[in-house]
Amino acid sequence: MPMIPSRFEFVPLRGLRYHVRHWGRVGAPKIFMLHGWMDVAASFQFVVDCLQHEWHVIAPDWRGFGLTEGPPVDTYWFPDYLADLDALLQHYAGDEAVNLLGHSMGGYAVGLYAGARPERVKTLINLEGFGGEHMAPELAPARYAKWLDQLRAPATMNTYSDVAAVAARLQKTNPCLSDERAAFLARHWSRQNDAGRWEILGDPAHKIVNPVLPRVEEMIACWRCISAPVLCVEAAETNMWLWMGGKESMRGEIDRRIAFLPHAESAVIADAGHMLHHDQPEALAVLIERFLQEHCGR
Repeated sequence: MPMIPSRFEFVPLRGLRYHVRHWGRVGAPKIFMLHGWMDVAASFQFVVDCLQHEWHVIAPDWRGFGLTEGPPVDTYWFPDYLADLDALLQHYAGDEAVNLLGHSMGGYAVGLYAGARPERVKTLINLEGFGGEHMAPELAPARYAKWLDQLRAPATMNTYSDVAAVAARLQKTNPCLSDERAAFLARHWSRQNDAGRWEILGDPAHKIVNPVLPRVEEMIACWRCISAPVLCVEAAETNMWLWMGGKESMRGEIDRRIAFLPHAESAVIADAGHMLHHDQPEALAVLIERFLQEHCGR
């Protein structure tokens, strides 16, 4: 399948130089796509290639990922992602209600945003962005201590001998990733440094633990306020249980959380892991367009 060409630009958002990728004609219906942790906007290429209708897809690299600048401090505060998204939508859509799609961390962010700004969201597609596990308040002292310890020893990112080694690293995490797709992603996920090594395009500070415990009930409170129709998509071979408290509790907990969404439907994509937009982009594109056709007439 031929790749749909993309273009990119840098725009100033909240004091940072944001890298934003575009596919499709300006003036076509917009879909904003927000990637997950340690990913980049170009990651949506395979899904875009499978869309059958004309869209203007707009996808930024989040702060500190890809080619977007990171903040001057060495801790990432999650509310900043929402504020960045708010500024991004204002820049490209004014006061228009928009179609939002987010994967993993991006799905978590767009869900919070849709509850905080329900009037700004026309439709919401959440790809495995259902939040983390419940953590008891008693864990806070140890969490703060770990954060303070990590601040004393700056984090680093691994480097690789060549871009083929980066592709192999991507396939180690996701064995379903084809050689062709891994090679494409590797060139957007990394760059060659002055020493000739290939370094990951991510701020090492992302490895520092967030000192604030996950607040699942706050997420649910935001979800309750979402007025847009929501499509929740899971992968049949997901590993979300790694950050949701274990395999045994994950299924019931996901169902419990989705039940708080006022206008939600769910779908599962077979033969796909957490990076479902890499593993089964054709099936995901069908779900996306079917959902948007039902709720937007496109």
